[in-house]
Amino acid sequence: MTAVIVLCVTFIQERQQLLTKITNLTEERDQLKTKITNITQERQQLLTNNMSLTEKKDQTQTNNMNITEERDQLKSERNDLKKFVDGLKCHQSTLYFFSSEKKNWNESRRYCRERGTDLIIINNREEQDFVKNICGSDHFWIGLTDVEEEGRWKWVDGSTLTSGFWASGEPNDYLGKEDCANTRSSGWFDAQCDGSVKWICEKSILK
Repeated sequence: MTAVIVLCVTFIQERQQLLTKITNLTEERDQLKTKITNITQERQQLLTNNMSLTEKKDQTQTNNMNITEERDQLKSERNDLKKFVDGLKCHQSTLYFFSSEKKNWNESRRYCRERGTDLIIINNREEQDFVKNICGSDHFWIGLTDVEEEGRWKWVDGSTLTSGFWASGEPNDYLGKEDCANTRSSGWFDAQCDGSVKWICEKSILK
C-alpha cells in the first residue's frame, strides 16, 4: 500500500514538472514568436527605409542631372547671346548682326528669324559700302536668292531685285545651282546655297 502511495506521489510530481516544463516551453515559444514578429517588422521597416533612401538617391541624381542640363543650357544661351551681342553693328536706324560662325544659306536665315530678324536686304550704295567695310575679304550670306526662278533674284521679303552690286562677272551660276547670294568687299557673288559661309542679319530699330 505504501509503495502504491509513493508511486502516486511520484507520478503526480512528475506530471506537475511536465506541466511546468510545457508551460515554460509555451512561454518561450510565445516569446520566440514575438521576437520573430518584431524582427520581421524591423526587417520590413529597414526594407521600407532602404527603398525610401534609394528613391531619394534616385531623385537627387535626377535633380543633379536636371541642374547640370539647365546649367549647360544657360551656358550655351549665354555664349550664343555673347556672340550675338559681339556681332551687332548699328548703321542709321538699323541693327546688323555679322556672324563669326559659318552656316549654309537656309540655316543662316533660320538663325536670323529665330531672333526676330532676317538676312540683310541691301537697299542702296551707302548700305553696301557700310557692309563691305566690315566684311573685308570674308564672304557673308545676304537675303537674296533666285531659287524659285533662275536669273530672277528676289529678296527675303519677296521683292524683286532691280539693281545690285555684283562683283565683276557675277552672277554666273559657274558651278550650277548657284541660287544664293553672298557679299564681300569686292561685291556680290552667287553661290550654291548649301555652302558654309558667314551671314548678316538685319532689323530696323524703327519697326
